[in-house]
Amino acid sequence: MATLPPEMIPPQAAILPADSAAPEALAEALVALHGQAAGLALLARLAPEPVEIGGELGAVIARAAPWQRALVAQTVADCAAMLESGLAALGTLARRGQDPAAPALVLWREFHAARAAMVSVLDNPRPD
Repeated sequence: MATLPPEMIPPQAAILPADSAAPEALAEALVALHGQAAGLALLARLAPEPVEIGGELGAVIARAAPWQRALVAQTVADCAAMLESGLAALGTLARRGQDPAAPALVLWREFHAARAAMVSVLDNPRPD
């Protein structure tokens, strides 16, 4: 539920760069996002997952409808912001000598759930 009246919520075009939903831009953003996630996995004491953005996923992104690419671009931006602030907080814990593994695992689960939702958007095409 939005906390602002609809007229005060900026349109997606004002939030996302114009080319953020282009297939090439999405692939680059996903590679960067998975780079952040690899650092998070290490803090959570998990093995990093292999990143294979080209090939099949690249083809899925290219075939996606514009609304799907826009939604994925927004999700990638949201996840990147979540990981950036979360990794900064986890770094603070580590510098204080505290073990960041448990909160890192919680953040990993949030990232994993968001990524699964994003992939399901791409896997379930609907008419424009």
